[in-house]
Amino acid sequence: MLAKKAYKFRLYPNKKQMELINKTIGCSRFVYNYFVGKQKSKDAYWHIANEMVQNGQLTENNWKGEFFNKNQSIKAVRELKKHYSFLKEVDSIALQKSVEIVNDSYTRYYKKQNGEPRFKSKKNPVQSYTTKWVNGNIAV
Repeated sequence: MLAKKAYKFRLYPNKKQMELINKTIGCSRFVYNYFVGKQKSKDAYWHIANEMVQNGQLTENNWKGEFFNKNQSIKAVRELKKHYSFLKEVDSIALQKSVEIVNDSYTRYYKKQNGEPRFKSKKNPVQSYTTKWVNGNIAV
């Protein structure tokens, strides 16, 4: 019989590491909220045009309410880094993962599995980000 084991660790980062972790959490939240807001405005335009069609003000809804596109959004993170220099200081994979989380939440929303994604708050007691281990970027 094969036994599976799990290990639980508690890490105590120093002040410099704690500052970088907090910056990464904040930037991940910023990117998540940016793309959620962008998609909410697209959805709002689509709903406004749809109401105008129902009221007879427009003949058809030409506003194409497109689904969230993950690949375009990951490319847009590069453009965000040009406008917001603080995004360059943190792990880029964590920012890309935030976009993937937005994509997953909107995919579930459009399939009517979950509710509409909400903005992340700094006041929430649970703050986290997700990253990947690539080329030794994480060491314990």
